[in-house]
Amino acid sequence: MFSNKEKTQKTKVMEINVVAKNTTINGDIISEGDFRIDGTLEGNIKTKGRVIIGIDGSVKGKIDAVNSDIEGKFSGELLVQETLTIKATATISGDVIIGKLSVEPGATFNASCSMKGAIKELNHNDASKTLAEKTA
Repeated sequence: MFSNKEKTQKTKVMEINVVAKNTTINGDIISEGDFRIDGTLEGNIKTKGRVIIGIDGSVKGKIDAVNSDIEGKFSGELLVQETLTIKATATISGDVIIGKLSVEPGATFNASCSMKGAIKELNHNDASKTLAEKTA
């Protein structure tokens, strides 16, 4: 009645990893699940999930994630494939490359920022103008 494939399929459970307050990590982190930082991270973090920097959290380094919510401090390179949410208490400096951006009033955002989708659209529009100009 049930095939063996259904019994042997592994269900993917997303774990939430936490760097607690008053904890400092020096080094790189690679994770499949979500990551919450309420302490200090000096290094890089790469995940296929969401990175959350809590109000007391601080990261110096590089973050590569699908989504990110920042309430604390970040300094370095931030690569977010989908949405970056910056809360009012956040302080960000460095280079930011994102898909979408949400910033609450009161946040400090001193970074160079580029959006992945916008770059492609601009290049496409420039190409159509050039073609239109040549044919006109």
